[in-house]
Amino acid sequence: MTTAFIFPGQGSQAVGMGKSLADSFAAARAVFEEVDAALSQKLSTLMWEGPADDLTLTANAQPALMAVSLAVVRVLEAEAGLNLKRDAAFVAGHSLGEYSALAAAGTFSIADAARLLRIRGDAMQKAVPPGQGAMAALLGADLDLARAIATDAAQGDVCEAANDNGGGQVVLSGAKAAIDRAIVLAGERGVRRAMLLPVSAPFHCALMQPAAEAMRAALATVTMHAPVVPVMANVGAAPLSDVEAIRASLVAQVTGTVRWRECVEAMATAGVDRFVELGSGKVLAGLVKRIAPGATPLSVGTADDVSAYKP
Repeated sequence: MTTAFIFPGQGSQAVGMGKSLADSFAAARAVFEEVDAALSQKLSTLMWEGPADDLTLTANAQPALMAVSLAVVRVLEAEAGLNLKRDAAFVAGHSLGEYSALAAAGTFSIADAARLLRIRGDAMQKAVPPGQGAMAALLGADLDLARAIATDAAQGDVCEAANDNGGGQVVLSGAKAAIDRAIVLAGERGVRRAMLLPVSAPFHCALMQPAAEAMRAALATVTMHAPVVPVMANVGAAPLSDVEAIRASLVAQVTGTVRWRECVEAMATAGVDRFVELGSGKVLAGLVKRIAPGATPLSVGTADDVSAYKP
């Protein structure tokens, strides 16, 4: 089979994630220790003991999810002989998961990925005052319909498609008043369900421009290497290997649409027939089932998953 390794984004966090890996494998413990040291914080304790409200904070959730994903990578390298350069056609990640994918492929060190995601999380949180932005999931809408609803709901405010997740799920992001209008319009236009998401900021829309500038500055200072395998980038839904193109894509990703459906479709078209999700939860594996029903999705996020994994 031709394999792509995919890495989850925000929303997949849960108290206890990564604990079984740390308990079972020295390679995992080393990753969590490296992230704790990079952030000068016992993030691993927060991940394993909570409270959930603190773990869900964007500045914590983003590096924490990356840490679990990279712990899985390191454990599979040690226990199952994983070699991404040999075994993967592509890597890809959903939003912050793109940083995990790039760290796994050698573009960033784990410590640099953790620091970048802390900066990213803080900057995204601070870009819009609390209560002024919102996000809503439209279930039973394709991208064209969602964009039409966003355009009509904007009325001078920001209202944009943030995530095209596939399977008829598109997330809108923007000013709170515009998102409220979009939810009403969605009901009028036959969308099966439209609901506000419990998020702390309106990610992946023009309101995040201050965060994009913060990431432009941060990425300019970090050493980056060409990934050992192409990364299927969120904003272009096309594979990237050039460091400067990756840097520009990561800046654009802060305000741009996460084109996850197109990323999976492009990898499937290129011959990928197995998608292995590395990290917390099984959200991406579920989306793959709906986007590429002929492909085999797997999730590896616990010690038991590692034991069951077949290269």
